[in-house]
Amino acid sequence: MLPLIDIVFLLLVFFIYAMLSMAVHHGLPVDLPQSGSAALETEVAISVTIQAGAGNIRIFLDESPVTLEQLTGELRRKSTDTQSPEVQIFADKTIPYQELFRVLDAVQNSGLKKISLQAEQGTNQP
Repeated sequence: MLPLIDIVFLLLVFFIYAMLSMAVHHGLPVDLPQSGSAALETEVAISVTIQAGAGNIRIFLDESPVTLEQLTGELRRKSTDTQSPEVQIFADKTIPYQELFRVLDAVQNSGLKKISLQAEQGTNQP
């Protein structure tokens, strides 16, 4: 009976780990900054990814490339599908601060108010 209990707990741990590794992420891979208070987001949201390029930035809306001028209109179009969705911004840590604020302004101009900046979970370094 004891080996059966061990196997059941092993399977339980395996399935829990498998569920955590299947977290939905609609953004593209970027080098996120670290934060000690970062947590895993499980809510469905619109993702805006900002990648650093050679002298400029690239913006993606749910993995589709958009320009900064198109971003507000595309967010308005996507926000009509659901009631007040959250916008998760995945910004490369090397992009200029001013470029991040230009994207934040475009998101706010679309009428969406739930905005979160994403970070990797890490330690707080002084």
